[in-house]
Amino acid sequence: MPVEPLSRTEIESRLAELPGWTLDGDRLTRAYRLDSHTAAAAMVVHVARVQDELDHHSDLTLGYHTVSLSVHTHSAGGAVTEKDLELARRVEALAPAHGAH
Repeated sequence: MPVEPLSRTEIESRLAELPGWTLDGDRLTRAYRLDSHTAAAAMVVHVARVQDELDHHSDLTLGYHTVSLSVHTHSAGGAVTEKDLELARRVEALAPAHGAH
């Protein structure tokens, strides 16, 4: 079943439930700060597992004390879809366990 792009209004409304996430052009983005590089690396592994479960993958960047994500749906022409919002929700749910803020 194809995924449908969401309107800018729909995206902005849904982002109200996802603090820290923003619409940057045609992508949802979020950067997290963590207490150590090891904590950031562990979070990357956890996010990678979730992405595999969802079969939906973001651009995921590990920094010294940071983890950044940028996501859109290639099969929807690079637009933001419900798949992107579900990934964002799942990442938000796991972030506190890694001390991410």
